[in-house]
Amino acid sequence: MKLFLILQTENDNYDTFTSSVVCAPDADTARQITPYVNDKDGVMHKNWKDRCWCSNAKYVNATYLGEARDGLPVGAVCSSFNAAWTL
Repeated sequence: MKLFLILQTENDNYDTFTSSVVCAPDADTARQITPYVNDKDGVMHKNWKDRCWCSNAKYVNATYLGEARDGLPVGAVCSSFNAAWTL
């Protein structure tokens, strides 16, 4: 397994994920993984259109970071989320 940094630029407003480090066997699989760390299977579903991420994996860039430790499952390891907040 490998570690990838996945980035999307389709949605860059508040309440969106900007990036995630994911564990996957290859870049194509990495692009399909959602940044939702608690997602049941870590794979893109129709609910991606909720605008917290991008609408399609074709908008995801995957950059290889290195090898993952043995036994790390496919999915998000950590994610960056731009939350809206008010004072």
